Amino acid sequence: MKSQAHRRAFLSIRHLLAEAGYTDSDLFYDDSGKPHLNDGNHISITHSHDFTGIIISKTDEVGIDIEKQRDKILRIAHKFTPVHEYRTLANTEAVVRKLTIVWGVKESLYKIYAQEGLSFLKHIDVMDFAFDDKRTVAKISYKGQKSHYDVAFLEFAGFTCVYALRMIGG
Repeated sequence: MKSQAHRRAFLSIRHLLAEAGYTDSDLFYDDSGKPHLNDGNHISITHSHDFTGIIISKTDEVGIDIEKQRDKILRIAHKFTPVHEYRTLANTEAVVRKLTIVWGVKESLYKIYAQEGLSFLKHIDVMDFAFDDKRTVAKISYKGQKSHYDVAFLEFAGFTCVYALRMIGG
């Protein structure tokens, strides 16, 4: 851990684990880098700048992502979503917010699915949503299989947090 920010994120995640009743030895990573808990509960971990987060579920696979809302997303949006779908939004700020949520959805689903070759653009679809809804659904279609996810999001201090649960039977 070369940077101070990386060290802070590491320690913050360990603190969150302790708050949830876990120690560092309860957490391990598989060959693809996906975190797991020794007790079989599902976990996902995220950090962005000064924020970190974990989500734990006893029953469902989960994913979480925190992203800073930045104009940079406008330059990379074509790599993860059909950009023409966002032309109806009122202004650049609204487009940045919406794209950040969509990116967060796709990141959180990628953390759940964790399969090499999964493309944000080709394999993950996010249903349209209104900001006030604070939720949406998403689908992964990959290698002939489909899975569906409930997704919730919140915005705070110029950041977006998205978390997803795999739907039963989905």
